Amino acid sequence: LQHVFRLLLLLFTLTCIQSPESDCFVVAVVAGPEGEHHWSKHYPFCGGTFQSPIDIKSELLRFDPALRPIEVQNYNLAPDEQLTLGNNGHSLQISLPPKMYLSSLRHRYTAAQLHFHWGSSSRPAGSEHMVNSRQYAAEMHVVHYNSEKYPNISMAVDKSDGLAVLGVLVEVGDFNPAYEQFLKFINDHKVQVPGFNVRALLPTRLDEYYRYDGSLTTPPCYPSVLWTVFKNHVTISQKQKLQMV
Repeated sequence: LQHVFRLLLLLFTLTCIQSPESDCFVVAVVAGPEGEHHWSKHYPFCGGTFQSPIDIKSELLRFDPALRPIEVQNYNLAPDEQLTLGNNGHSLQISLPPKMYLSSLRHRYTAAQLHFHWGSSSRPAGSEHMVNSRQYAAEMHVVHYNSEKYPNISMAVDKSDGLAVLGVLVEVGDFNPAYEQFLKFINDHKVQVPGFNVRALLPTRLDEYYRYDGSLTTPPCYPSVLWTVFKNHVTISQKQKLQMV
């Protein structure tokens, strides 16, 4: 039995799937990092209604029976598929092959890359989305573009139906062997890494998530992202988190 919920708040639509034994959460706008309030002077969309990230609030939940569990295709990559990993100390990004895609949305969304957001020594919590004002240690985004309508991510990035992003909240806890598949290669700013099981980076359950129409989280803040933030977080060890920085 699945329960799906929808919220309409300040033109945001939010949805969430929950299991019978779990609670569900919903969303409100959250203030961004220092300096974000100046973005709209140069990037008008950054002052728009659909600006992400947001703070997920329990009391704003609405039921939606139309949502389906997330279905990922070809996420288990063979070791002979070379991926490019880049780490500039502020963001870790891995290129993804076009064979990976989401099949559970209205359009086919093809994978382009995944990246991480994390905190600093002075602010260890670094996730972009929050749940009931709780910020997690880090957040992973798997970015896809609408390949049925647009030839590449550059053409899709500013379209209202252009992007679909899976958000995974990351907390410090137990060692995670799935994340070690690429963390062990972080020695240089840019390196080729063998393919690995990207599905293993996601939570076990793909039928529990928050859904809303939002935007890129940094300038130019195009309102082009269909966000899916998984309800269940994943854990990595403190040593693994330090490897990212």
